[in-house]
Amino acid sequence: MAFAPRDPRTPDPVINEGRVDYVPTAISVTRARQYAARLTADWGHPALADNVALIVSELATNAMRHGSIPGRLFRVQLTLTKTRLRIAVSDPRGERLPRPRHPSPRDRHGRGLLIVRALADRWGVRERTTGKEIWAELDLTASLPADRCTNEP
Repeated sequence: MAFAPRDPRTPDPVINEGRVDYVPTAISVTRARQYAARLTADWGHPALADNVALIVSELATNAMRHGSIPGRLFRVQLTLTKTRLRIAVSDPRGERLPRPRHPSPRDRHGRGLLIVRALADRWGVRERTTGKEIWAELDLTASLPADRCTNEP
């Protein structure tokens, strides 16, 4: 099901949207990351593809590790508007809301949301009827598609 022309979470009209549901396994995180990078480049923003892939990887890993319920999927959704690219990962565990940690240098985990916070212009959590959605947005003003860049003053 596609968004209506104006989604209340995205103030601009939606230009493109893509979403895939995944089984909560490690290979799904890899596939979600590859999907997000490819879609971002296909939509004309190859300079953002690596950051989008990393954000998806961190959020999908959290969904797999902390948000999974046997037999339930997690969803990765990308939404492009004129001014931003929104990444949303939803999972069925609404009672387990994420919070950034401050791991010690010896900790092997706990840096995912810090990475998301560093790469995204905005991020947050939206509780749903069932589960939750963690979202991040990247502004597009600094990443115009190659065919829209000019050298004019």
